[in-house]
Amino acid sequence: MPERRSVKSSDDCAADAHVRGRDYLGQPDVARLLVASKKSRHGVRNHLLILMMFHHGLSVSEAIALRRQDVDLAQSRVWIARLKNGLSVEQPVAGDELRAIKRWLAQREDALPWLFVSERKQALTRQAVNYIIGTAGDRAGLGYVHPHMLRHSCGFALANKGRDLRLIQDYLGHRDPRHTAHYTRTAAHRFDDLW
Repeated sequence: MPERRSVKSSDDCAADAHVRGRDYLGQPDVARLLVASKKSRHGVRNHLLILMMFHHGLSVSEAIALRRQDVDLAQSRVWIARLKNGLSVEQPVAGDELRAIKRWLAQREDALPWLFVSERKQALTRQAVNYIIGTAGDRAGLGYVHPHMLRHSCGFALANKGRDLRLIQDYLGHRDPRHTAHYTRTAAHRFDDLW
């Protein structure tokens, strides 16, 4: 008789993970990425960048477009201006993220409008963000990690928490629910306690 294996999936695993390409990170992998991001010359900035991209499902263009004025520290809110005709919304900033923002802003000695700046006092470029995240992925032992994986990771994390499709759609700024449906359709926990 063949040995039986457990087929219970973890909370961070998509039900169809065996057929999907690896285009997202589970929460344990995101945690490893965040730890690794701190181990660089610009660790405070890089950690905040990755944390915000994950927490808010930001694309690279949305992340580098963030400005200081978009962050309301007193109210713990951030204005997310979505691109590609996405739904722009104000979102809450969690405690760990708020502390990371304050740490980064306290370290800055400039009055530049962008939230994320390079050491040359310019807004971060798409290439710089790709490099930051790729390097953190290597340092964390995750292999190839690209920025859009953090957006997908956000969608899967919210779906795995049992959040409503419409709520995830609005949070990620999707106009079309079909773009959001794959996060909820593949959430492994959906089938728990079905019987």
